[in-house]
Amino acid sequence: MPIEYEAKVIEINPQEMEKKILACGGEKLKAAKMRRYVYDLESNNQTRKWLRLRDTGTEVTLTVKEIRHDGIDGTEENEIMVPSFEDTHQILLKMNHTPKGYQENYRTSFVLENARLEIDHWPQIPPYLEIEADSRELVIKTASKLGFTEENLTGENTTKIYAHYGIDIHSITNLKFEE
Repeated sequence: MPIEYEAKVIEINPQEMEKKILACGGEKLKAAKMRRYVYDLESNNQTRKWLRLRDTGTEVTLTVKEIRHDGIDGTEENEIMVPSFEDTHQILLKMNHTPKGYQENYRTSFVLENARLEIDHWPQIPPYLEIEADSRELVIKTASKLGFTEENLTGENTTKIYAHYGIDIHSITNLKFEE
């Protein structure tokens, strides 16, 4: 599986971060509401491998994600585009993949040189910045441009970010913003 090089900076001010990204030469790509189903591939509570069906508003993908460790280069993923969120969900159900949860978030996407940046808003936790690039070094270099040191970065996934705030995301089967 290909390695995903990404890190997060938690508890950011989204407006200030957007200004900083743009001031460094970044380009705003889009803002969208995202939705996903998450399906366990292991039958224990310490799941490190799962399927994610995600609709970004412009494309639908099916991804196998596997956490090797919490570092910047600790996640492996294989991803394919699929034509329909609903139809793919139905196929997965017929294959006995029951979702452990449905989740929504808002994401504002940017590109800064060769890195992809996302300001993510999730229910019940403060916004965070995600930096993804083609190497660990480029993730750190991009963070540095934005004023962050390697110590400010975490490679932890969203599940562990929620745990940081005392929330077990696995216990929430329908994670949505209140309307």
